[in-house]
Amino acid sequence: MEHMFAVIKTGGKQYIVTPETKLKIEKIEGNTGDVVSFDEVLLVSDGDTVSVGTPIVEGAKVQGTIVKQTRDTKKLIFRYHAKVRYRKTKGHKQQLTEVQITSIQ
Repeated sequence: MEHMFAVIKTGGKQYIVTPETKLKIEKIEGNTGDVVSFDEVLLVSDGDTVSVGTPIVEGAKVQGTIVKQTRDTKKLIFRYHAKVRYRKTKGHKQQLTEVQITSIQ
């Protein structure tokens, strides 16, 4: 199992993961320590063979555990119109889930 990796899709984004990878993804429901399963696996490689899905690989599954639920840093949205004294500031903190990948099947 050297160089085993997979490409998963969650939260509208795609991530390259290997066993023991930690990644921050869009919030998914669950508590710290819960096991989560990602069924939308787009590609799986075990070092020798590569399986590419059309669009997903049948029977492939990636499992991980939730490390913590957190929020991203604040993103500022500033709108400004010159010469008319218009200034508006908004902020947004995205809800994130930190997941550690445990296995690729």
